[in-house]
Amino acid sequence: MAVRLTKIAKRAGCAAKHPPGYLFPLLGSLPKVTDPNVLVGSSTADDAAIYRIDDERALVLTTDFFTPIVDEPYDFGAIAATNALSDVYAMGGKPLTALNIVGFPEGDLDVSVLGDILRGGAEKAREAGIDIVGGHTIKTDEPIYGLAVTGMVHPARVASNAGGKPGDALVLTKPLGLGIVTTAAKQDRDTAGAIREAIKLMSTLNRAAAEAMAAVGAHACTDITGFGLLGHLRNVAAASGCSATVRLGAVPVIEAAWTYVREGVAPGGTHANWRFLNEWVQYDAGVDKEAQLLLCDAQTSGGLLIALEAAKADALCAELRSRGAPCAAVIGTLESGRAGSMRVVA
Repeated sequence: MAVRLTKIAKRAGCAAKHPPGYLFPLLGSLPKVTDPNVLVGSSTADDAAIYRIDDERALVLTTDFFTPIVDEPYDFGAIAATNALSDVYAMGGKPLTALNIVGFPEGDLDVSVLGDILRGGAEKAREAGIDIVGGHTIKTDEPIYGLAVTGMVHPARVASNAGGKPGDALVLTKPLGLGIVTTAAKQDRDTAGAIREAIKLMSTLNRAAAEAMAAVGAHACTDITGFGLLGHLRNVAAASGCSATVRLGAVPVIEAAWTYVREGVAPGGTHANWRFLNEWVQYDAGVDKEAQLLLCDAQTSGGLLIALEAAKADALCAELRSRGAPCAAVIGTLESGRAGSMRVVA
């Protein structure tokens, strides 16, 4: 193609998000939600809002959009749609329908580029079993794409980030390193060609992981995106009133990401996450700065992080493998302790 989309995007994918240290004080100053039918709002930094319709049904409401994370328009559309749909899966819900959110330059890019982006999103939505039924576009300096998604969940089966319990096992369903690999590709430093693996992972729906979670049962769930593994785990631990321990050696990582982070490659959003999390995380001596960055890496369309009774962890991993989830790794535990605090051991 004539234009590499990542070359015209100042920031890529979920690494373009404002960091948690910027957002949380702002959100805390907004009026409190008082509608009793809002089962999950913004107070716990969860993945989506939940609005109860009746005793059997609740809506899952979410939106997510970002600038290009890869060069090919079709892949960008598919990844952005996968990422937006993930918020519904992370809440234990099923998508119902979606709307496009589009920003696109006027005159700088051929309209066929936008057509390919929209086609990628539409085909990924169809894979999830839904249709994209409309949307909204504005003129912007660089492409922006995502979805506003509506889903459905039973009010008693919401997988919020606030239900974790001390003793829970933590299970991860996609490897880390997506932000580092995509940044290496953007900087023409992806010598291992790992962007192909990253694209496959980022465009893999978390539907199988959500179905496995529903089959086994879980206390809490979140998806790993722009705040990184430790950032999203901090939200789970804080909302659940727990602390957490992560075992570095158990965390799955794209192999090339280790090489690139040791060469100094990491998104700005990853560094912002690391700075914010320093007051929340105690790293053991064997966890070096590069490993810390990987655990804080700003993922785009990452996997689910599921907290469940430790005795059920093996059953969940078996379900994940049988349904074809990218990985099934028990990476740590929730524990009694200062809410939101974490320890990383080698």
